[in-house]
Amino acid sequence: MNPSGQRGGTLRYVRTDDFDSLDPADTYYAYTWNFIRLIGRALVGYATDAEGGPRLVPDLAEALGQASEDSRTWTYRLREGVRFEDGTPVTSHDVKYAVLRAAYPEQVYGTPVTRGGPAYFRQYLTGPDGIETPDDRTLVFRLREPFAAFDYLAALPTTIAVPREHDTYPEYHRRPVSSGPYRISTYVPGERLTLDRNPHWETATDPVRTALPDRITVRLGASGPEVDRILLDGEADVDLAGVGVQPETQALVLADPELERQVDNPRTGFVWLYCLNQNIGPLKNVHARRAVQYATDKAAMLAAYGGDAAGEIATTLLPASVVGYDHFDRYPVGPEGTGDLEAARRELARAGLPDGFTTRIAARKDRTKEWNAALALSRALARVDIRAEVVPFTSGDYFTKAVGVPAYVREHQIGIVMFGWAADFPDGYGFLQQIADSRAIKETGNQNLGELASPRIDALLDAGAATRDDKERARIWATVDRAAMDEAVMCPYMYVKSVVFRGPRAANIRMSPAYGMYDYAVLSVVDGEARAAEEDTNTR
Repeated sequence: MNPSGQRGGTLRYVRTDDFDSLDPADTYYAYTWNFIRLIGRALVGYATDAEGGPRLVPDLAEALGQASEDSRTWTYRLREGVRFEDGTPVTSHDVKYAVLRAAYPEQVYGTPVTRGGPAYFRQYLTGPDGIETPDDRTLVFRLREPFAAFDYLAALPTTIAVPREHDTYPEYHRRPVSSGPYRISTYVPGERLTLDRNPHWETATDPVRTALPDRITVRLGASGPEVDRILLDGEADVDLAGVGVQPETQALVLADPELERQVDNPRTGFVWLYCLNQNIGPLKNVHARRAVQYATDKAAMLAAYGGDAAGEIATTLLPASVVGYDHFDRYPVGPEGTGDLEAARRELARAGLPDGFTTRIAARKDRTKEWNAALALSRALARVDIRAEVVPFTSGDYFTKAVGVPAYVREHQIGIVMFGWAADFPDGYGFLQQIADSRAIKETGNQNLGELASPRIDALLDAGAATRDDKERARIWATVDRAAMDEAVMCPYMYVKSVVFRGPRAANIRMSPAYGMYDYAVLSVVDGEARAAEEDTNTR
């Protein structure tokens, strides 16, 4: 929508909280993955095909990976002419170092280090020696197990090149070195970020990004309602998170024909869910967890996000946009979606808890809709005497210091964690592995928040990863979905649609199914350059 080849101007984002991290080894928020591509280039990237689906394309590499017969060895060759912001060439050694500092940081830094990004490379590489660089442009990855879709892993931020001599860990997140079209000019965490052009980026070497704006700014730390006001008043062009406006604003923009022209309502591929930790108090009992599932008022939780325009009631972990989706409903909550209280009470009796129990719900209070959904869940559980206190957290350290730290969860007896998830890549493995594989549980930055530990599920994930046949692979992911739901450690309650309001200056509007939001690699602005520059100066 609104296509334009106009070059120049300032593209202005706004966001409630900060980035989780601009260090490519430590990031796990979808909007950061989408945005960080403006700064750094991974081996593989995504383009949107004519049908609107994500398509893997070579990015820093000149072609997709060459696989051995057994899918255990993958080879990539880098493009010529790609340079860092200081003009030095990007080499295979820089990519190898980036992967090693993410996957084996203790080897790189000589001290134990926890990472907040995905752990696929540590899981699959044969070890720190599992990456070879026979020359400055060639990388060879050797895997301990076959992985038939390794190009998806090569598209993760983990493969964004990091020059060893400029690695300022633990402060690298403040000023990562650019290999993309933009470099960081100013970054005040929690307040603002400014990107200016990387003078050594060349359009001819980059099939993913258009880099039309001269400057990109991000205003951080606004409340949800304030983000909406900023967008409506024309002080910003796009909400960085891409999750949509507040329910009150949603009603306003959908009722006004003029404003509605600036609204998009796509299915995002995100699923809102909550996790039940099987190591916390009464929730150690599967019947107690199933009681929570049955007692959930999914209709009220959907209403907290804005109702039908914001999404649909979910019954499966996998959304329809991910390979492996197969509709089923393990815990029906009634035709109105308000809960099956009799089924919940039967499960409580089976757990030996006829009088209910007490637990705690973690939610991010700076995400108004999530917080209100948590309150709706608490009220619904109270109907069957499950007393659940909602405990507030902030987004910035939610996973790195709180709910993503199993020791913290146990110490504070947090039984339920509000959560949102989308595929790391648009395949059942990319959605399920990090949240359902026991081997993905980490000391910090953990995403398997229910601490699900099922040998059967682990084995199914391994089998699917090695499977080249698309239909069989999809069947395996559907089986994993059912097996995980049977354990009742995750309750999906909403397939997400976004009611996204964009400023009139935003151009080249294209949804990225890979990230569930606008494609930030091609977004730009038209007209109003002088006004944008003036407003940007006034906000500094």
